[in-house]
Amino acid sequence: MSVPTDAIDESVCALLPVLGEDVTVPLVTGGEVAYAALDYAASAPALRRVWDDVAAYAPYYGSVHRGAGYLSQLSTDLFENSRATVAEFLGCRADDQVVFTRSTTDSLNLLAAALPADCQVFVFETEHHASLLPWRDARVTYLNAPRTPAQAVETLERALAARDPYGPALVCVTGASNVTGELWPVGELAAAAHAHGARIVLDAAQLAPHHPVDITELDVDWVAFSGHKLYAPFGSGVLAGRADWLREAEPYLAGGGASRKVARRTDGGVEVEWHTTAARHEAGSPNVIGAYSIASACKALKEAGFDALVAREQRLVAGVRAGLAGIPQVKVLSLFGDDAPRVGVISFVVEGWNSSHFAAALSAEYGIGVRDGLFCAHPLVRTLLGSDPQEVGECGAPEAEPGERSLNAIRVSFGAGTPDEHIERFVRAVKELVNEGAQWKYRTEDGRCVPDRGAAQH
Repeated sequence: MSVPTDAIDESVCALLPVLGEDVTVPLVTGGEVAYAALDYAASAPALRRVWDDVAAYAPYYGSVHRGAGYLSQLSTDLFENSRATVAEFLGCRADDQVVFTRSTTDSLNLLAAALPADCQVFVFETEHHASLLPWRDARVTYLNAPRTPAQAVETLERALAARDPYGPALVCVTGASNVTGELWPVGELAAAAHAHGARIVLDAAQLAPHHPVDITELDVDWVAFSGHKLYAPFGSGVLAGRADWLREAEPYLAGGGASRKVARRTDGGVEVEWHTTAARHEAGSPNVIGAYSIASACKALKEAGFDALVAREQRLVAGVRAGLAGIPQVKVLSLFGDDAPRVGVISFVVEGWNSSHFAAALSAEYGIGVRDGLFCAHPLVRTLLGSDPQEVGECGAPEAEPGERSLNAIRVSFGAGTPDEHIERFVRAVKELVNEGAQWKYRTEDGRCVPDRGAAQH
């Protein structure tokens, strides 16, 4: 999936304008600085194009599908056209369904609720919790973390070869790790799944904002992603793919919109005929603005051209990795090694530093927003840190005091709206903190490391 950066004209690798690019934040040491948003893997800033599209539509907002008025009809057309735009963006097959959800987590829980009876699920321990945890009513096989893409395929093939060959099976795999940014061999894993009679769902939450995702080309059965990582605001997500399991399952939510006909039975009960389209799993009044914002982001990314976007991002990745490689106290976390292709997501630890303390200092003293913790991928981060899987450690709530070892890591992430200056400031800040220490005192408050406002400057 990597694109050779030397094949791209650097002049076309322009930034995509995002909201918040002119926001300034106060520094604990005095003054203000332009905020460097380097936490894209959690939520990417919304594209200005998306925000402008939503603002233009907002006065015409109406409830969809069930209104005779002009605004309702206009909103219905916009909602269904958004579905078609997402289908095109994902390269969906003609008979695939696109279901709008709240998030990637919601999408994968919807699919989990639609699994056929006695379905076997295979999932690597390296997954984000959104794709690791929803399969509670299935027979789940958790696969150990592979150390190469080839080992990932081999591990899956062995597990599938040993499965019950007569029942349905599903493989769940990420496209790009939310911890290391490394790309997974999705096409090869899909081929292995299908060779053994299994289906596969791709968690594209971290892949879709950085690389083209084509369901047909990758030959996956479903794709799930979130709007808030794709430069779209609001609580919206997508589950797209094969219709049969979705059509045969009970509705994810029961209510208006999912039901086609409802009538009383002679025995006093209620007889329901559910829709067989995507509406079956979209009960209630859908998030029209959220769906439209996703469609707008899809259009913006497609028009900008992924070749140019990937090329520029790879230059930023190279800059961060080169800068961190020059600091002996910094250890970058990786499953597949330094040469593995990756998106703009890099996690690391710093010798002698509590990760929460380091992230707090980046924010308070440099105006840089990163993330520390286990990134809702606890088994993976513990594996990468070489700790016992049973050791205690919580996302964003370390018990260790500043300067003490913690089980957490620091994650920097960026994308199409990241200026070069933010990357340069981040690398410089890491070097200064490692070599000179923090300028301020910090303390733990409510599980977070924060500047001690009552302390004198160092």
